Amino acid sequence: MTPHPSEPPDDHARITELEEEVDQLRHAVGAHAVVDQAIGMVVALGRVAPEQGWAVLKEVSQHTNIKLREVAELIILWGREGEMPAEIRVELQEALERHGPTQIPESGQD
Repeated sequence: MTPHPSEPPDDHARITELEEEVDQLRHAVGAHAVVDQAIGMVVALGRVAPEQGWAVLKEVSQHTNIKLREVAELIILWGREGEMPAEIRVELQEALERHGPTQIPESGQD
């Protein structure tokens, strides 16, 4: 993109910088949505609290050396298609065993 003749050169650099920042923010928002969906699946299937679901995802990512977003994408894909790489499945199961299931509190009524 060439600067408009009325724009000083500094404005062109600033516009380019802002366009790059917008692209990064779009990517971050998309990644956040994927991670949130995966946490929801872990919470529902593993019967853990959302904080534990986040911890489970982080642990699977760390133990498999796979980026968190990629782990989240694989978990979502598993929910859709029923397939998951063995390495992820094993780590997910072990992490869930460490963190869950969350016990439902008693109602206090007998």
